[in-house]
Amino acid sequence: MKYRKIGNHDISVICLGTMTWGDQNSEKEAHEQLDYAFERGVNFIDTAEMYPVPPKPETYTLTEQYIGRWDKLKSKRDQIFLATKIAGPMSGGYIRGGNNFKKEQIIEACEKSLQRLNVDCIDLYQLHWPERTTNYFGQLGIESLPLEEEFTPFLERLQALQKLKDQGKIKEFGLSNETPWGVMKYLEVAQSEGLLKPQTIQNPYSLLNRSFEVGNAEVSLRENIGLLAYSPLGFGVLTGKYLEGKRPANARLTLYERFSRYNSPEGVRATERYCKLAQDHGLSPAQMALSFVNERSFVTSNIIGATTMDQLKENIDSINVELSSEVLEEINKIHQVLSNPSP
Repeated sequence: MKYRKIGNHDISVICLGTMTWGDQNSEKEAHEQLDYAFERGVNFIDTAEMYPVPPKPETYTLTEQYIGRWDKLKSKRDQIFLATKIAGPMSGGYIRGGNNFKKEQIIEACEKSLQRLNVDCIDLYQLHWPERTTNYFGQLGIESLPLEEEFTPFLERLQALQKLKDQGKIKEFGLSNETPWGVMKYLEVAQSEGLLKPQTIQNPYSLLNRSFEVGNAEVSLRENIGLLAYSPLGFGVLTGKYLEGKRPANARLTLYERFSRYNSPEGVRATERYCKLAQDHGLSPAQMALSFVNERSFVTSNIIGATTMDQLKENIDSINVELSSEVLEEINKIHQVLSNPSP
């Protein structure tokens, strides 16, 4: 395994994502994945209060509960870097009666995550998506914004996070699904008020969606706020398993038609080209796609997910794959023709 830094913490370049646990994966399967990943040097686990996905009232918080009952989280706690997230505003009203980033909401959400995870401190606490109107979760472009939109002041959020750190309940905080403007606002307020600054940004990044490179990557590099790349395989699309209209049993896009983000006609065409490129060079399409993410200078960690042990093993082993300059050149040629087909 390879390691990079979040603050003063050494974390594995491969992070174990958990959003299928409690829906596609049982608690026993979750613990099997955790055991295997830990044995292979993966010390970074990422979850969220909202998980599993797709979010439903009946499964809300199950993933955190599964992790909280994993035996090694107690016995090996000092060797594990644990991250979770507070959900941004969403419909349904089953999360704290209408969740936002008010001070009391952040503190309540964190304390409840601590209880479910059965730990005294969360290593990285993240704001899952912006509270304000902006483009995230596949939205492109903004034509206008609400003139009198109300959202929690950045100062109030940072004061809540600082309080949690001072109480020893979190070590670091990060952002997720955030824009360059949002990241810079947090930095501006944190620096002017002497408060906790964001250490990471967890946004989508893959061969099918390199939009992070436009704007956010410069912020990551200049401000030392590393990317935690999620959906590096585009919900499994980049493995090639959905090509030619295939829908494997129990696969994510087979089970949930709503997840069409990475399956547009342009996305399919790009996937066909990336898979052929991998095959032409004797590479696994999945490992080529993951290795590309692993090697980016602005990436701190690559959040993989798996529903089977075979998938998990292949994904973790991508850390040992190094792409040749020829492969990287061909990847960029495909990207020039089919840029960000699945934002």
